[in-house]
Amino acid sequence: ALRAVIHTGGSVKQHVAPTFWERGILVTSAADANAIPVAEFTLATILLEGKRAAAYVEGYRRHREIGGSWREAIPSAVNFGGTVGLIGLSRVGRRVAELLRPFAFDVLVADPHARESDASAVGARLVDLDEMLAASDIVSVHAPELPDTRHLLDDRRIGLLRRDAVVINTARGSLIDTEALVLRCRAGTLRAILDVTDPEPLPADSVLFDTPGIVLSPHIAGAMHAETGRLADSALEEIERIQRGLPAVHRVEGSSLSIIA
Repeated sequence: ALRAVIHTGGSVKQHVAPTFWERGILVTSAADANAIPVAEFTLATILLEGKRAAAYVEGYRRHREIGGSWREAIPSAVNFGGTVGLIGLSRVGRRVAELLRPFAFDVLVADPHARESDASAVGARLVDLDEMLAASDIVSVHAPELPDTRHLLDDRRIGLLRRDAVVINTARGSLIDTEALVLRCRAGTLRAILDVTDPEPLPADSVLFDTPGIVLSPHIAGAMHAETGRLADSALEEIERIQRGLPAVHRVEGSSLSIIA
């Protein structure tokens, strides 16, 4: 008698077996609703990192003066004319690109499943991943966790990042080779803002906690507190549409499972 599974979270992969699609059971998720706070978190991080805010805050704390030679060691801000690279034109990736429209960034996207028209529709330009990494001041990861995306940012690709670049990861920790990231951050030529890690949660003795240039947050980019109301609203609206005989808006297609989060 089961007609539908209405998930109030993002990914359904850990909850629904392929049999559901084989039997024609409707499956929906609230991934679109959850993309909103993740994109907002990413935008805020991009703007603060582009301003080099953390370095100025720390310098001010240490030197207790607004001016001074300590400011000369901080890299130039990139919030005007800088380049932001988005790995993945996913729900979150598209929303981040849209949110960046009012700002003076050149936005690049790398996604093997996207078309040039998909990127241009959100104000971005589709390029090869290696090209994007070499050209970007800030790189934000929005790709799904799949067998072929594990360590997508490996030692070679992390090496392509320009000096003083910033990597933001709100997707999944396994997309970045942690060892290679730590080595580059220890060299003082890269910053990484990680809301997700590999493994997650981290052991208390993980080197990530004490590596200069790495900033950790405990997986807070997605919906939390009042923001979860969006997820509930999304699910309730789907149930109402089904009851009225209307098509679901946030249907998850079984054929897309191999490329979505």
